[in-house]
Amino acid sequence: MAKNNFRGMPGGMNQAAMMKQAQKMQQELIRMQEEQENKVYTATAGGGMVSASVNGKHEVVELKINPEAVDPDDVEMLQDMVIAAVNEAMRAGDADAASNMSRLTGGLNLGGLF
Repeated sequence: MAKNNFRGMPGGMNQAAMMKQAQKMQQELIRMQEEQENKVYTATAGGGMVSASVNGKHEVVELKINPEAVDPDDVEMLQDMVIAAVNEAMRAGDADAASNMSRLTGGLNLGGLF
């Protein structure tokens, strides 16, 4: 039988260096996740009549409604503006998280690995 003469990966990266790099990446990921959770994203709807702010944990942390937007005869429009503002703020947070992850992984698509 042939002896296993594994000397590491191409380019000289051995297993220990690869593990060290993976640990560094994991620490950076944890730091980025904590940072992401503390960020706040704000979006408006209805020409600024409704403003919603969410954090990186997808929690609504602030909701502002201009009194002029309150029309008892058209509650549905106000509801739609609130939903639109909250959804847009969440999309902004998700896009920021995806951008940060892309920078961490060097653009590699890890398919939900992290």
